[in-house]
Amino acid sequence: MALLGVCLALVASTAPPVFVPVHRFTLAWTHSIEKVRWEEDYAVAPGATPGAAPVLRALAARVRGSAAGMEPPDDAVLRNGWYEYTPRMWSPQGLRLTRSSYTADYAWCVDGHCVPLGQWLPSDGGVTLLTPCNRPDPEKP
Repeated sequence: MALLGVCLALVASTAPPVFVPVHRFTLAWTHSIEKVRWEEDYAVAPGATPGAAPVLRALAARVRGSAAGMEPPDDAVLRNGWYEYTPRMWSPQGLRLTRSSYTADYAWCVDGHCVPLGQWLPSDGGVTLLTPCNRPDPEKP
């Protein structure tokens, strides 16, 4: 059985992606202008058929308040200072994460423990692609 996880790759690089074995994780960040924290929970699931590529499922999201350009959706519920909601996009094929040396990096959280995303893949100041994937086969080039 293939080991599920995510692959992280810098768009501007030809280096191979970094594989991170994970089934559930949270991406968190603070909006660079509004200074409002945002968190999104994801799960990596096997594809629908044998041999199909894994999928990324958006499970839940939270935003710590409301600010210009960061309005929570109409169905969000305010709990303990967080607007909580279920994202409408259930199975994105991947995420394009814009990272900059002028802002704090994304926080990568698993089981309540968070580290900067740069612990897995340093930023080049551009876009990092996060895609669901199986562990690469070390025997294949």
